[in-house]
Amino acid sequence: MFRVLRAFWNDQRGIALILVAITLPAIIGFSLVAIDMSRASNLHHDLQEGADAFSIAAAAELDGKSDSITRADRALATLVANQYNRLHSGPPQTLAAAGVTRRYLRSLPASDNLPIVSANIIADEVADASDARFVEVRVTPVGFAAIFPASFVTAGTSGSWTIGAVAVAGFKSGVCDFTPVFICNPYENDPDGHTLEEAVSNVNLRRRLIELRKVGNGAAAGPGNFGFLEPPEGVGNGAQALAQTIATSKPVGCYSAEGVTTKTGQNAGPVQDAFNVRFGIGANGNHFDSPLYGPAVNVRKGAIRTQGSANQCPSYNQLTFGTPNMGMPRDASWPYMNGRMGDGNWNLSGYWSTNFGSASYPSSWDTTKPTRYDVYRYEIANSLVGTASAGGEVGTPSSACQPPVTTVDRRLIYGAILNCTALEQNNDLSGHSTDLPVEAFASFFLTEPVSSTSEDASVMVELVDITGRGGQGTLDDFLRDEAQLYR
Repeated sequence: MFRVLRAFWNDQRGIALILVAITLPAIIGFSLVAIDMSRASNLHHDLQEGADAFSIAAAAELDGKSDSITRADRALATLVANQYNRLHSGPPQTLAAAGVTRRYLRSLPASDNLPIVSANIIADEVADASDARFVEVRVTPVGFAAIFPASFVTAGTSGSWTIGAVAVAGFKSGVCDFTPVFICNPYENDPDGHTLEEAVSNVNLRRRLIELRKVGNGAAAGPGNFGFLEPPEGVGNGAQALAQTIATSKPVGCYSAEGVTTKTGQNAGPVQDAFNVRFGIGANGNHFDSPLYGPAVNVRKGAIRTQGSANQCPSYNQLTFGTPNMGMPRDASWPYMNGRMGDGNWNLSGYWSTNFGSASYPSSWDTTKPTRYDVYRYEIANSLVGTASAGGEVGTPSSACQPPVTTVDRRLIYGAILNCTALEQNNDLSGHSTDLPVEAFASFFLTEPVSSTSEDASVMVELVDITGRGGQGTLDDFLRDEAQLYR
């Protein structure tokens, strides 16, 4: 009897079954937990993808215009519908705009680990829509039921909870194929309260002539002056290399609205040439002697040749300006920007009769005076470029110059608009300053050649268009806009 009991006690056959029976609940429990974690992770991944897609779709509309939030909401409502799957809880569900909430932001905290506060949020989505730069999309939490019975571990514990997702996306803007020039915002702190956006949309402001002067020895970095940006890599560092990047009809530089870098000052001589080749005026030393530096198709400037050979592109000192010819006239008075911005009242009738005699122009010009750029474009569109003025000048460039450039408008110059007065408090805009925020990128019409090589040489321009809010869309080909996730 004892031998039988001892044999039974020492017999280890079937012990594995006992161990399995003891540990089986734990094995099943861990398996269920792993399955629940995988399901929860998959659900969160699906919801996060939805939040990311919604935020990017909305952010792509935040271009700084007054209707940007309206368009962003429309994108949320119509462009995106993601599916999420809770496996055993039924078929895949669709996450649409009704399943998310959003708020628009003017800025983000300095660090990702800091919360978004009221100062970052657009409170008035109608009045301040143009300030919206980011959007936060929050997915309404979705219910999740675990397979593992949580109450088995702790009495009364629920095996159900909710899972959500949050994403923040923003609109990033920049330009490519732009010249390395910055122009100090002529309407920064404007005493009449006008803004850059208003100037572009209002012809009475847009036709005001602006006298730009180079930042450096001749002028401070204030409204109405200009300077240079760091050229793209490989261009070179000298004044001549910089001038060539300004003069070329195919610039290669790309610049971000989030920050640009200024270049230390260069002498103005080559820069004068860089502007004037656009008028069919030959550069000193023939540095711009390829078709990339050809003139505009319309170079009318109120000048006749009085010196030099007809077989060469004339230099500035070979030309005589004025009667009986007339280029684009300057404004009658200069009451703005300390005498550097005109009143927009220019002599249209004198210019037209001198250059085109009895030829008609649109009757609407008698009611609302056009900009000089409007007149210039009208001359091209209506085949008036070759019409001789009273003094015999035509707008067609001399055949002795490089062939005119027809792919771009050579009488336009492009630049980044900076709020120089504010920026100059902490930066040297005539030197090397980095990460300077751009108010907008803009185009300006050159109304006349640059007459001097001195540091304070005047560049006479009209504002034509800007990117972003208030823009007319003529710079869209230069824009490189993209929406990206930030959080």
